[in-house]
Amino acid sequence: MAAAVPIAIRSAFVLGSTSEVAKAICRELAGRGCQRFHLVARNGEANQPLGVELQQRWGATVSTETTDLLADAALEPARRLEVGEFDLYLITAGSLGDAELARSDAAEALRILAANVGGLIPWLTAIATPERLAKPGRLWVFSSVAADRGRPSNYHYGAAKAALTALCEGLLLRSHGKPFAVRIIKAGFMATPMTVGKAPPALCASPESVARDLLRRSNKRGIEYLPWWWSPLMRLIRLLPASIASKL
Repeated sequence: MAAAVPIAIRSAFVLGSTSEVAKAICRELAGRGCQRFHLVARNGEANQPLGVELQQRWGATVSTETTDLLADAALEPARRLEVGEFDLYLITAGSLGDAELARSDAAEALRILAANVGGLIPWLTAIATPERLAKPGRLWVFSSVAADRGRPSNYHYGAAKAALTALCEGLLLRSHGKPFAVRIIKAGFMATPMTVGKAPPALCASPESVARDLLRRSNKRGIEYLPWWWSPLMRLIRLLPASIASKL
């Protein structure tokens, strides 16, 4: 695929800005000269500390916004103005939900799908306009290694991330040959409150290390695994027979 046009990241639109990985990426961006941030999250109060830090520590200009991914599906037309034109669009929003409840409660299953793919569609549609794709820019979307194979422990979450990956892969191919670079990050476990008690510590990367890896290759486009070793690991997991995969 064609290389992204090298542009400095001076402005960033961040959907899911209260996630630990988004915070780490924003700090890394600010340290590298990003001067403007628009932070979007469900919890407005929790969204404020990062904005204050970016302003006071690095002198960045910061605006904030709240959104509910479970209720915003009809708001796509308004999004076109709200997303504006930024050098980077970073999407880390999502939710594990209650996997056990979702097995017997269709409402919880639908909430997991809405939080991880359905609620993102209005934003992605507003960002990926023909006009925006014709100009230099970046879209980084966090998916998950859970998208690669259904697991009995979290198959609703995995299905949502698989749908998100396929959707964004379509955007990736649509932007082929254009200066706008789409990057899909299949992230493994990270050391965050969301994974406490749910993932072996040895498999958990720090959000800071993920942020550094992303910014080290800021012009990259395509699908990638972070940390890198999840790629061969997931190849192996996809080859496991059902008798073993059923225990995952």
